[in-house]
Amino acid sequence: MKITFLGTGTSQGVPVIGCTCEVCRSVDYRDKRLRVSVHLQVNGKSIIIDSGPDFRQQVLRERIKSLDALVFTHEHKDHTAGLDDIRAYNFLQKKDMPLYGEERVLNQLKKEFSYIFADFKYPGIPQVELCPITNEPFEVEGVPFIPIRVKHYKLPVFGFRIGDFTYITDANFIAEEEKEKIKGSKVIVMDALRREPHISHFSLQEALDLLQEFEPEVAYLTHISHLMGLHREVEQELPPNVHLAYDGLQIEV
Repeated sequence: MKITFLGTGTSQGVPVIGCTCEVCRSVDYRDKRLRVSVHLQVNGKSIIIDSGPDFRQQVLRERIKSLDALVFTHEHKDHTAGLDDIRAYNFLQKKDMPLYGEERVLNQLKKEFSYIFADFKYPGIPQVELCPITNEPFEVEGVPFIPIRVKHYKLPVFGFRIGDFTYITDANFIAEEEKEKIKGSKVIVMDALRREPHISHFSLQEALDLLQEFEPEVAYLTHISHLMGLHREVEQELPPNVHLAYDGLQIEV
């Protein structure tokens, strides 16, 4: 399985125009983070988890020429706002795009993109197939997914395990029974917003404590705000098997 980090950033703490902090002024490409998303190439399938506001820019940058499905962790705009741009894949692939998400998430998409689901289908609008999921294993185009229920403050959202790869973003709590689904993962991606505690995201130390508990071969931190600091400096502080992810990073699992 090949994994490409399309985005490792967040809307939380995004600087305003004119910000002069060292991260915003950095010329290191690893400090330039779009909204969080990941591309999976597995068993001949192309799957993306979350389509945030930067979706079009991300797929163009990575030259993703085909897309078999979109999977959503939750309904927040920084994870769904780019949905409209799947229409290019509709045109090229001549088929509807499967959208996997909880019923609550799919209902939110119906509200925010009501024109997609209107009785009158305006020519050229995105064509989708809604695929509801629950906290039970499911398949995306034949690829097995194990959902992992986590809490984003009070909002229940999903992380996912695909084979030996676990991907969790937008979380600050994982129940013990859900941790069992993560154990044994060789590669874990975990959100770490900043150094200071946050109401709905793991801090850097909280993420590191959890990763120490799971003992993956390697782990990557994502959903990083500019408040975390410079990539090159934070990377030097991390354990040998933990790294800051960055946009465009590719790994094999």
